[in-house]
Amino acid sequence: MTRARAASIVGGTVLALVAVSAAGRRTVRAAPDPCRTFTCDHGGIVRGDVSSKRMALVFTGSSFADGGGHIREVLRKKGVRAGFFFTGDFYRTQEFQGLVRGLVSDGHYLGPHSDKHLLYCDWGDRAKTLVTADEFRRDLLGNYREMERFGVARDAAPYFIPPYEWYNEDIVRWARGMGAVLFNFTPGTSSNADYTTPSMKEYLSSDVIYDRILSWEKKDPHGFNGFILLIHIGTDPERTDKLYLRLEDLITALQGRGYTFARIDELLKAARE
Repeated sequence: MTRARAASIVGGTVLALVAVSAAGRRTVRAAPDPCRTFTCDHGGIVRGDVSSKRMALVFTGSSFADGGGHIREVLRKKGVRAGFFFTGDFYRTQEFQGLVRGLVSDGHYLGPHSDKHLLYCDWGDRAKTLVTADEFRRDLLGNYREMERFGVARDAAPYFIPPYEWYNEDIVRWARGMGAVLFNFTPGTSSNADYTTPSMKEYLSSDVIYDRILSWEKKDPHGFNGFILLIHIGTDPERTDKLYLRLEDLITALQGRGYTFARIDELLKAARE
């Protein structure tokens, strides 16, 4: 015999029903299909509601966190709450732990980004899944365990960005079966290329990326409505041209165009209802 309880996160987002058996075993109801509400790619959400001038800032991290202090300061100054998605290795890195606690204290959303930053599917053949369902589940649960050490419960963090921002329908389905909602950045601005270094042929300078971001509004019929803009919280030391140093200018420019910034769980709230 089981009893069901509805868990909720800050802001009132409804989560999957959790069934607790007499033996204490925990099961999670699969998350609903968010693609009925939002723009999706390969089953993952890539954009929120396009009817209003709200967008979200998200930051990912695995090996580097050099921008963390600066980003915190800018977000505090501009009154913006963002989403931060870190690997289990990031959460385990002692020198990053003060930053993580600070982000929690500041009221930002913290979520998973894979425990070990696995490559879920082949770069050349996206349909070719490189992990098993069990490997995926164990890896994501490992990420959640690390988050819990900072007071972020799994039930409070259903949204996650896949490692390398690369996934396929298998990964989306497995995540949904765990009550998690996979999403990704909105394509078009090249903001995610802020990790590239001068030695890479695909390298883009921060000036180029910044200009592409601001010019995108005129290319998209919805502007930045519902847009999910991704920036890395840190990059390889070889890249000395850091996009996060342009963050204050970027937020100021977008706010000046009438956009407001919502936490990612607020922007995608309907995905859990």
